[in-house]
Amino acid sequence: MKTLLDGIRVLDLTDENGFLCGRMIAELGADVIKVERPGGDASRSIGPFYHDIPDPEKSLTWFAYNLNKRGITLDITTGDGRELFKQLVKKSDIVVESYPVGYMKEIGLDYPELRKVRADIIMASITPFGQTGPYNKFTGSDLIVQGMSGYLYICGDPDRPPLRVSLPQSPLFAGGEAAVAALIALYHRDVTGEGQYIDVSAQQSMVRNTVNANSLWFNYGMILERSGAYRVGLGSGTRARQTWPCKDGLVNFVIFGGAPGAVMNKILAEWLKEEGLSTKQREEMDWDNFDVTRFTQEEWEQLEAPVAEFFARYTKKELFREALKRHMPICPVLNPAEVVDFFQLRERNFWVDVEHPELGCVIKYPAGCMRFPAMPAIKFRRAPLIGEHNLEVFCGELGLSPAEIDKFKLHKII
Repeated sequence: MKTLLDGIRVLDLTDENGFLCGRMIAELGADVIKVERPGGDASRSIGPFYHDIPDPEKSLTWFAYNLNKRGITLDITTGDGRELFKQLVKKSDIVVESYPVGYMKEIGLDYPELRKVRADIIMASITPFGQTGPYNKFTGSDLIVQGMSGYLYICGDPDRPPLRVSLPQSPLFAGGEAAVAALIALYHRDVTGEGQYIDVSAQQSMVRNTVNANSLWFNYGMILERSGAYRVGLGSGTRARQTWPCKDGLVNFVIFGGAPGAVMNKILAEWLKEEGLSTKQREEMDWDNFDVTRFTQEEWEQLEAPVAEFFARYTKKELFREALKRHMPICPVLNPAEVVDFFQLRERNFWVDVEHPELGCVIKYPAGCMRFPAMPAIKFRRAPLIGEHNLEVFCGELGLSPAEIDKFKLHKII
């Protein structure tokens, strides 16, 4: 039996701004070849590092986003390097790159040129602001893109400046969008025989993920402000707590109105009564007609006070287990160690052990989030070492001789 993308080859020219695209496609069974400059990709210098030892072969960032890829080194800015790359394009289906706008044309490897090599090639370009528009030539770090997408503005506490999400977000959103678009283009090619060029804007991919903030502005003229642990935009200028301290950390719970809220609020009211935390306000509340938009902030705080006291009595696990029994959505806020140990993920075999022979260890990785029962699971392999598959690709697949390889290495083309 074959994997979903068996026989599909991807040439990955991305840096950290597009790595995830290739990884996602590789997890579906495609042969993804990461093309690095001779000596190794600059992104190998991004930490953290295995055992905190700075080394281009020990970057955990590199490990994470280049899992399941093969790796070659090639200077595509040279004439010989371009020709070798074009030979690879003949045998490939998708090319993904994240260079500045115009760079691929400058070195003679833009989409029109690659179509001359393979007419049905699919190419995806990932840039901060897209290939067109007045900002297309601007550079943009993750912080810049988070800021210029509106994402940064709504993150953090209301009494503090905007807070950047700690791990880079725009490269992940953009890489994910590129992977989805490439697969759609692949299906289109299977139907029509035509390849496509895909223009991915990291800014636009981030804007799409602020959809609630955008809809509030479009529909109500309301600018969603930073709210920290609270929910805002209820229509009355109030804020309602969503994240609550408990005995050993935090849990999430939202007091809703409407039909869903009526059910949950009645269950919570009974639970609070059992705990001796019932109040006159709660006992007299008409939960079937509870309208969150008509509550004042003072009324919200009175409503929340016994809930906060209640949550503080128990651990995340205790609240979660009892909430399941009562059919209530109280969700623990897990830290990384708890995520790795979470029983649901273990039962679904989400974590996979990947061997790193050169390090003499096994490292645990998150596997794909999708399952295809009718297809075999792929065998996970660690990210490639610098030039690890040069002989396999250049000699075994392109037919170069060892002497030619030595010549190209001497001139730093491979």
